[in-house]
Amino acid sequence: MPRDSFNREINYLRISITDRCNLRCVYCMPLEGLRFLPNPELLTAEEIERVVRAAVSVGFRKFRLTGGEPTLRMDLLEIVERIAAIDGVGDLALTTNALLMTKLARPLKAAGLSRINVHLDSLNPETVERQMRWGTFNRIWEGVMASEAAGLTPIKLNAVVAAGYNEGDVVDLARLTLERDWHVRFIELMPLGGGECASLSIRRYVSNIETRRRIEAVLGPMTEIAASNVSDEARNYSIAGARGVIGFISPVSEPYCGTCNRMRLTADGKFHLCLLNDNELDVRKALRASNGDGEREAIAKILERAVAEKPTGHHLLEGRSTQDRSMYQIGG
Repeated sequence: MPRDSFNREINYLRISITDRCNLRCVYCMPLEGLRFLPNPELLTAEEIERVVRAAVSVGFRKFRLTGGEPTLRMDLLEIVERIAAIDGVGDLALTTNALLMTKLARPLKAAGLSRINVHLDSLNPETVERQMRWGTFNRIWEGVMASEAAGLTPIKLNAVVAAGYNEGDVVDLARLTLERDWHVRFIELMPLGGGECASLSIRRYVSNIETRRRIEAVLGPMTEIAASNVSDEARNYSIAGARGVIGFISPVSEPYCGTCNRMRLTADGKFHLCLLNDNELDVRKALRASNGDGEREAIAKILERAVAEKPTGHHLLEGRSTQDRSMYQIGG
């Protein structure tokens, strides 16, 4: 397994396949002024497969497809089929808003997808329309149900908590774990990319310490669950008698950089070394300049260099974050 200069084992590649999205969440994408990558700049399904084969050759085993919203890619099933067929891929997951999963859940499962994470900030339809914009709770919920029925489990719901929007809805989300064997995870806002969304993320920040207290005040004390994987970005808890898990992803109040095992591939073919830093290495150039001979080794060397140059952590407490890319351009 590849290790970086801080002796962290890096074996997890998150692959953004598009920067487009069919939502406009207030902390992620503005309603106007967006410019998306033209199709020729996106990695093709075949190019993504070649990167994954190279990644497997150096020890990567876990892969996740992200966006933007990955279900907007017309060739998503082909991408999943290509990756799932590679010997050495141990886990293949997808992060989605589930708006299109009523039609895609069963085909994706058949193509080889293991499971999904769903972005859902509230169970209140009015809050969803105000905070996530362009989507409805009912459509997202139908997509979650279809995904569970198709066997894309365990279902993980990711809720980003923003003051003045959904901080009062966290208890209802956590209550889902009493009856369902789901993972409900609360994520702190992170200011990425500058502009109005990054500014909102600073102004509307809610610490997961506060979110946990709010939940326990209603549902009772939670018991921490010992981590099965030290690289899990969430600290996981359970309520007495609950079937599911409540997780807290706290990059600001409780950074987990010391156990990070992730590398990211952007939709335009850059290895993004750390979510909250701007460092990148270009792999698309190598993919499109290759004549086939020694290509996998060349891509593997770029990936190994990316691992070696991975930063130790972020600088949020110093007031610094990414400037070159927003969250929808990196994939979380």
